[in-house]
Formats: sequence, C-alpha cells, structure tokens
Amino acid sequence: MERTSPPRQNKRSCTRLFWAVFPHACFLSSLVIYALLGAVMFSHIEGNRKITESKEYEDFMHSLWNISQNLSEVKELFKNKTVPLLKDARSEWFANPKEQWSFLGSLFFCCTVFTTVGYGHTYPITKLGKYLCMLYAFFGIPLMFLVLTDMGDILATILSKSYNEFRKLQSKILTCKLCCKKNRDTKDGMSLLMKHRIVIHEPLSITEVLKSQSSVIKKSQQCRNAEIFEMLIARENQYLAPPVNKKLERWSSCPELDRRKMMSHVIDNFDKIGKELEKLDVPIILMALIVFAYISCAAAILPNWEKMNFEEAFYFCFITLTTIGFGDIHLQHPNFFLFFSLYIVIGMETVIIAFKLGQDRLISFYKNLISYFAIVFNHLAKLVLMR
Repeated sequence: MERTSPPRQNKRSCTRLFWAVFPHACFLSSLVIYALLGAVMFSHIEGNRKITESKEYEDFMHSLWNISQNLSEVKELFKNKTVPLLKDARSEWFANPKEQWSFLGSLFFCCTVFTTVGYGHTYPITKLGKYLCMLYAFFGIPLMFLVLTDMGDILATILSKSYNEFRKLQSKILTCKLCCKKNRDTKDGMSLLMKHRIVIHEPLSITEVLKSQSSVIKKSQQCRNAEIFEMLIARENQYLAPPVNKKLERWSSCPELDRRKMMSHVIDNFDKIGKELEKLDVPIILMALIVFAYISCAAAILPNWEKMNFEEAFYFCFITLTTIGFGDIHLQHPNFFLFFSLYIVIGMETVIIAFKLGQDRLISFYKNLISYFAIVFNHLAKLVLMR
C-alpha cells in the first residue's frame, strides 16, 4: 500500500473545507447580491421620481402661512393650532429624493424590508415602487429566514460545543478533587492495615482459570470460522461479477475524480438545515446574558457617530434585533449602520435562539402546570366519590 503524499492530503482537506463552507457562503452571498440589486432598483425608481405638489401639500402650506401671519396670538393658542397641523405633515413633502434614495440609502431600506424591521421613516412613494416593494419582500423575507436558520445552526453548534466543553472541564475538576480525596482515604486505610498487620489473600481457583481459557478458545474458533466464511463469499462474488474496466477502476480509486460522494454529502447538508438549532439545550439565563452582552457592545460603539447616549443606543439595538422597529429613533447616518449588517444578522439569530429557548421553557412549564392540576383534580374527584 502506497502512502498518500502530503500535497494530496492538503488538496483533499482543502476540497473538503471548500464543500463544507460552500452552502453557507452561497446563502450569505445570495442575500448580499439580492440586497445590492434591490438598492439599484429602488434608487433608480424612487430617486428619479418627480416632485409633484399635491393638494394636501398646498393646504398644509396655506394653513402654515395663515398661522405665521398671526404670531402676535397667545402662546397656547398658537400651539393648539400648529400641533395638529404638524401631525398631518408627511416626510416626503420636504425630503429630496436624490439624497434620500441614494444607493446606500436604498440599500439600508432593502435591509429594513427583508429583515422585517421597517422603521417607517423611509418608504416608497410611487405606485411602481410600492408594487416592487411587495414583490421584493415576498422573495427577500424567506431568503433572510434561510440565512438566519443557517447561521442559527452554526451559532447553535458553537454554543452547544462550548457549553459541553465547559461542563466537561467542570466535571474533570470535580473528579480530580474526588480522586485526590479517595487517594488520601486509601493511603490512610493502608497505613491502618500496616499498623494492625492485616494481610488479605485472594487466590484464584483452578476452575475459574479453566473457564476463562475455554471461553477465549471458543471465541477464537468462532472468529476463524467467520473469516473463512467471508473469504469464500468474496471469492464467489469475484467469479460471478462481470469484468470491470480498468479505467473505471482507476476513476473510482481516485478521490479527486469521483465527486459523487462529496456532492451527495453536500446535498445532505442542505437537508440538515435547522437541525442543530432544534437540538440546542443551554440554560436560558446564559443565553440572556449573551444577548445582553451582544447588544451592549453595539450600544457602546453607536454613540460615537450618532447623537444618542448608551441607553438610547441599547434601546435602538434591541428594537432592531427583535424586528419591532418603532421608528421613534432616527439615525442621522444610516450608512454607517450598514457596516453592522453582519452584526444585525448574527444578533437577530441570537435573539431568535433566546426566544426559542424561552418558548421551550414556557411549554415545559405549562406541561408541568397542567399535569399538576390534573393530579389535584383526580385527588379531589376521589375524595368526592369516597364521600
């Protein structure tokens, strides 16, 4: 048997790594391409729209002009007139489409669409833009959920392995402590035995030795009979099998040429999407601490380019990652937030994992509660029947 050379082993490991990473990279790159195409589409449609002064806009400006002419009025009366008027104002009346729907602004809008955040301060105005937004969301949201599920499997694997390693380390420390304690106890026992001069003999009987040897002989004979039987079947199959082409033999023996097993393994990986997330079982408190630490990291960085403090940034990140998206906090520089796109995807998946664990705990709590009420009800029914 010839040993495989190191370059061939390196090539084999590289191909395995490539096909292992390929499905995850395919999903993520598909989402990135989909976002870029949507940004080009919406920036062209909404950015080049004509600004038409509607009747509502004209009425708003006329009412505002009339209020501004009577500035000598009482402060409370002026406030009562302007507040309802400003509530009816729309952002598209005062926004420049070219600036609002630039490429980066459209890309930010696309991210808010397929992540289902939807802050509400940026939305399509034209009829074509609205129809395309619905179509874009119809295909983009499932693609985003697919990426989230795939990333969830990776995160679940990392979390479960790290948690299991921590538990193993904890168990090793406990066993080491127990072993040290046992060794001390045995040393104390041996010292007591030597002190009192007690000798313990455990001789083996001849029958036990013969029984053990006979069992070994029987097992060896059975193994030899099985090997002979397998050799006879292999020879018979060799004679009955049709002649194989040597080229095909060489093709099947070379792993670089035969890609069937590799491709079937990759296709099987597609069927396993979401399985690791279902098997994840870590403490809910640990997951809550991870979510808190994850949001706190972004909340500490975000005030560097936005006019907000740590509490407002933490609130904004939580509203974003939970896909609530009230839109009460507007980003002055949303282009910088696009650099956190990977942060948003991983954060959304982390929050989903935490919610799933919370859901599992709630289901188990309700099961225990229902079983407890069933036991109480059975006891009460027995007491009533006994009376």
